[in-house]
Parts: sequence; structure tokens; C-alpha cells
Amino acid sequence: MAETQHPLSSDSAIWTLRPLPEMDEAQFRQWQALLEHRTGMTLSPERKSFLETNLGIRMREVGCSSYQAYYEQIVGGPEAVVEWATLVDRLTVQETRFLRDPDAFRLVSDFILTRPRESLKRRPLEAWSVGCSTGEEPYTLAMLLNESMARLELPPLFGVTGSDISKPAIEKARCGLFNARKLQGMNESFRTRYFRPAEQNRMKVVDSIRERVCFTRLNVLDLNRAPMHGMNIIFCQNLLIYFRRWRRREIVKQLAERLAPGGLLVLGQGELTDWQPPGLQRVPSENVLAWIRRQSDEE
Repeated sequence: MAETQHPLSSDSAIWTLRPLPEMDEAQFRQWQALLEHRTGMTLSPERKSFLETNLGIRMREVGCSSYQAYYEQIVGGPEAVVEWATLVDRLTVQETRFLRDPDAFRLVSDFILTRPRESLKRRPLEAWSVGCSTGEEPYTLAMLLNESMARLELPPLFGVTGSDISKPAIEKARCGLFNARKLQGMNESFRTRYFRPAEQNRMKVVDSIRERVCFTRLNVLDLNRAPMHGMNIIFCQNLLIYFRRWRRREIVKQLAERLAPGGLLVLGQGELTDWQPPGLQRVPSENVLAWIRRQSDEE
């Protein structure tokens, strides 16, 4: 009787159990340069272990045994485009949740509630969540816009766009399905209004909100090709921390150009310091980093 080979005795299985070699400095600099060139993201030396771990997981999945071989597969292999998209998703998707920054969302609500009623009747509000990950932020914005319009006794004339570099994150966001733990800490009445129970202990965003939110894949290095213009609110939090200071300023300048006069730009605390974006006026707040675009283009 022929001997049956144990499934863990194959070369590929042995490789999946073998520890990866440590990444040397030249290899790390090579990956740093590739990520910055293609995404604008910078990885500090302190995040070398983060890169090793995430590369290692993917290398085991595709059966690649060295950082250099995987690098060559990423930059010139037959499946380079698809593989790069998968890797970017692993390196960029961050943990997020609904109503993550209460102070910033309160500022958004106040911004809407203090706008002239006639302008809210005349033109739908347009909001944009930049680096939206799996959708919690743009859905939160849509819920807050809906709440504010209801308080003003106006019809819900608004739309929200979420953009992110990760295709899998965008696809998940479009579904509007979230693990129940993502809603922890949310006001019960708010949860009841905007979510419905779904299978596998998940919650689904109600259709009246989902139909007002759209998602698109976008690399912030390609903002010059983004179709968004005349936005009333742009939310860009916890994204700029991954970029060099000069690139942060370039991104903010391009976002500011896409604001409507009087529009609101909200960033994460500490993401942009000691610089005044042209054409914008700082919102006086100790807890939120935000600007309003001046009504006139005159500086």
C-alpha cells in the first residue's frame, strides 16, 4: 500500500511555517521608496516591523520566499497590478468606527445648522470623506446631515462621497454592513433610526442613508483628476499622518480648491501645523483642526 504523504510535508506547507528572514536596510529603503512613489505614504524606520509582518503574511499566501523576489513580482510580474492592489489594502486599511471624533462631528452639525436656510433649499449639500476606509465616516456624515436637515425642518437634500485607495475597503463600504461592535457607544435612538439587524450579528445602514452615499476608489496623489468640485464639507482625518510635510500641504491645497466658497475642511488634530492654507480661514476651536474657504478668492 502506498504511503500517504502528510499534508504538512509539502514544500509549500513547510515554507508557510518557516520564519521569514529579517529585512535588511537596503531592502527596507527599496520598499519605502516604492510605497512613497506610488501612494505618497512614508514609512518611518520604527514601522519596519509593521512592513515585515504584512509583507510576510502576503508572501506566505503567494508562496514567495524572499523580500526581493516579492518586490520583483510587485513591480514587474504578470499579475503585478492585481498583487499591488492587494498589498496596498493590507498596508493602508486602518481601524475606524462610527462617530470616531465627536468634536469634529459636532462642528459639522453646527456648520450646517448655521447656514442660511435659503441656500440649503436652493442647492443640495455635498460632503466628501477622503480616505474613508470601510465607510464608517461617510455614513456618519450622512446621518449627521440628515439629522441637521430634520432639525431645520428641511427636506434631506444632500449627498456624501467616500473615497479610498483600497478597492476591498470600498467594496465593503458599499455593502453598508457592519459588525455590531462598531456601533458600541452610539446613542440607542440614533442606532435605531439608522441601522437594521442583519445576519451574523451584523447591522445594516438603512436604505434612506445608503442611497445618499456613494464610494469611489481614489489615490490622493491623483487629486488633480478627482471629479469632486464645489464641496460644502470635506472630511480628511487620520490620513495625512502617513505623508511628508510638503506633501500634506500639497494635498490640503488641492482639497481646498475643491471646496465651495464658505465650505468646511476638517482635518485630524496635529496633521498640519504651523501653516495657513491659502484661501482658507481657521475655525476657532481647541479640539478640531478645521478651516472655512473664504467667500471671495481674494487672499
